[in-house]
Amino acid sequence: MSAFLERLDTACETNESLLCVGLDPDLAQMPISDVAAFNKAIVDATRDLVCAYKPNLAFYEALGLEGLRALEQTIQHIRNVAPGVVLIGDAKRGDIGNTAEAYARAMFDVWGFDATTVNPYGGQDAVQPFLDYRDRGVIIWCRSSNPGAGEIQNPVIVPPDGTESRPLYEWVAVRANIWNDAGNVALVVGATYPDELERVRELCPEMPILIPGVGAQEGVLEKSVLSGT
Repeated sequence: MSAFLERLDTACETNESLLCVGLDPDLAQMPISDVAAFNKAIVDATRDLVCAYKPNLAFYEALGLEGLRALEQTIQHIRNVAPGVVLIGDAKRGDIGNTAEAYARAMFDVWGFDATTVNPYGGQDAVQPFLDYRDRGVIIWCRSSNPGAGEIQNPVIVPPDGTESRPLYEWVAVRANIWNDAGNVALVVGATYPDELERVRELCPEMPILIPGVGAQEGVLEKSVLSGT
């Protein structure tokens, strides 16, 4: 078992939880403007109820240097009060060559995340620099939760290996299995598509799945949990 899976399993068992809390500070929806303080209150209230926290980097980057400082403070606070909880950097980075290598260094060496989300549209070249961090989690964006996801992810393709035709999101899951030689790969599949989630689970029976979309996006919690187990 990889170091990432061990850390994730321990966090789930310790807090008896499969819950990942997103930390997406939208000032328009917050009761206070202090992002670090807002996140601190959430973490303090949930630190024994979750297996992971997932800051979405877009919200911090949109606030400039102050936002990045708030992210730094948030990470430090999580490490101090919930050291066993997994910390996921939600960035969905996707590029090639030394750009992808730089993204991987930023997420793992600079920010110190235990795992990060990655966009696989560029193929294995875009994912490999993250996979090379064999002790960290690489969470492949497979089936997104947004209403327009099917426009790109549902078309049926003929895989280049000559196997049976399948929707593109299924092919992403198949490739993720192949890339998972270090046991550090997971998948993103939205709770808004529980039937597709069930199919992905059939293709990847042992792989962790991050299931966003519960809450404002009206994802189906119970069916998604059942489909993902």
